[in-house]
Amino acid sequence: MHLRSGDVQRRPLAQYLHTEEAVVAEFAKLDEVNVLASRADWAWPEALRCVFEPRGINLLVAGSAGEFVDIIRQKRIKTTIVDANPDAGGLVTVRIIRMDYPLIPCILLTSRTSSTVLGEALQLGVFSVIDKPVDMEILRQQLNRLFIKRYNSNIFG
Repeated sequence: MHLRSGDVQRRPLAQYLHTEEAVVAEFAKLDEVNVLASRADWAWPEALRCVFEPRGINLLVAGSAGEFVDIIRQKRIKTTIVDANPDAGGLVTVRIIRMDYPLIPCILLTSRTSSTVLGEALQLGVFSVIDKPVDMEILRQQLNRLFIKRYNSNIFG
């Protein structure tokens, strides 16, 4: 397509999308990578550190929905990993995060998978739901899928 002087040049949508992907990919390379996860009384944070530290990923932990939001306000978070069990307040936490930060990807952990939990997770736009006890290889695979899809990064590959 040739344009005459004075015509507005229009780029195809694919070119805009490619440019946006390149910007996101470059951003992911330059920016520190922070993942925010639920605090636990068991070895969960240490298990996550074993997956994250070799990749240069910072693990931040929060014990409540309020802490999640406070940390998200202070740091650039790439994803959250939230425990969905009722005593951990996971689905409530995701709902609260979604009010101010609807685009932050979330992985939900649960020991009580049900159609109700899955339905709520779907409504909240949760990226993935993983059964507890967590198989760290499944978590790594889901994080890899998320980071490739969202940030064009294979940091978990």
